[in-house]
Amino acid sequence: MTWKIKKIFKKIISTILIFTLIIAGILVYLKITYPLGYLNFIKKYSKEYNVDPYLVAAIINVESRYDKKAISSKKARGLMQISPITGEWAAKELSIEDFSMEMLFDPEINIKIGTWYIKVLSEEFNNNLQLILAAYNGGSGNVSKWLENEEYSKDGLALTKIPFKETEEYIKKVEKNLRIYRIIYKSQFNSSSFYGENYLIGLMHNFRKIIKNLIVYK
Repeated sequence: MTWKIKKIFKKIISTILIFTLIIAGILVYLKITYPLGYLNFIKKYSKEYNVDPYLVAAIINVESRYDKKAISSKKARGLMQISPITGEWAAKELSIEDFSMEMLFDPEINIKIGTWYIKVLSEEFNNNLQLILAAYNGGSGNVSKWLENEEYSKDGLALTKIPFKETEEYIKKVEKNLRIYRIIYKSQFNSSSFYGENYLIGLMHNFRKIIKNLIVYK
């Protein structure tokens, strides 16, 4: 009888350990795939411009994977991939002195401009998330044209079809990220802030650079 109890007890312990490891693995995967950094700046400017902080966090992840040095083929820069034109326009509107393109690699300035731009798009498109994201990726001028075209919009208020495949996929990615960020960081923006880059994000980007250099070297 004692032997049977010990066997059952071992099975229970093993099951608990396996379950714990699975949960831990899932959490690590989520934290790596959906990281969160620069929380203080996101909170600060989301509050200033009345923008959902989870939306800002999601856009940063989709745009740059939280790589502050990211630059696209179209020369968009930094965490929120601000284009040169948007950067210059925002610098004038926000009175950013001695503005230069290099400043877009500064996390605070980048998040400030990106969040302000989301506010501008929100006002232009009546807080319609689909249109805001479409404009952030494909340009507000294009979105306005699509809304006037019956092929892409039936009522002029929302898009039933998006002609840019990249923009269509972009909207889906951000919406997915937004849902996940609201779940795994449910109360994060109500807790105490931290400055700077999440150490895990920094480690992740350094690891990617090492792998990239090894591939280039080969």
